[in-house]
Amino acid sequence: MIRVLLADDHTIVRTGLREILADTGDIAVTGEATNGHEVLVSIRGQEYDVAVLDLSMPGRSGIELIKQVKAEQPKLRILVLSMHSEQQYAVRALKAGASGYLTKDSAADQLVAAIRRIARGGAYISPETAERLALDLSPAVEAPPHTLLSDREYQVFEMIATGKSLTGIADRLKLSVKTVSTHKTRIMQKMGVHNQTDLIRYAIRHKLIDESDVPGQ
Repeated sequence: MIRVLLADDHTIVRTGLREILADTGDIAVTGEATNGHEVLVSIRGQEYDVAVLDLSMPGRSGIELIKQVKAEQPKLRILVLSMHSEQQYAVRALKAGASGYLTKDSAADQLVAAIRRIARGGAYISPETAERLALDLSPAVEAPPHTLLSDREYQVFEMIATGKSLTGIADRLKLSVKTVSTHKTRIMQKMGVHNQTDLIRYAIRHKLIDESDVPGQ
């Protein structure tokens, strides 16, 4: 039996996932969490084969949470199930220690197949993500500016590009406004842009955000 930890802050999402996995016969949801703190408490007190993690939970989440989970439980396999497109976060999640990445609009059979493959020691990613990973490893290919950002900088970059204020970002990430402002300055330096409009245009051009996510678009 594959023991699964479900981590998502939306009850309706966890309920749906639990029902999908209950019909498999070989996968059992033996733990649930609604935020990063609960994930860490759960993996410290119970053994799991696969953790299905949402990237956008309250508190510690995303890439930071993946890294901490792998630091504490190196053998625990992680499947990211996120609302963010693969182009936005898949490569970063895999580099942080995840074994697979699915978007929440994926079919139920994809979720089951991903959990089974990951539990057996494999990986579950799209051909497009596999290609981007290969390109990242190739020294002959010049990396686009956004790939040079740290995980935290990329998180701030995405929030700025979707119109969130520095105060709003600080509240969401539990950081000071001054720290977020420093991140913004470094992001603009690394990206070679001069204002927020240029950041938004870059994000849209590289399909890192949807135009519908940008206020006024």
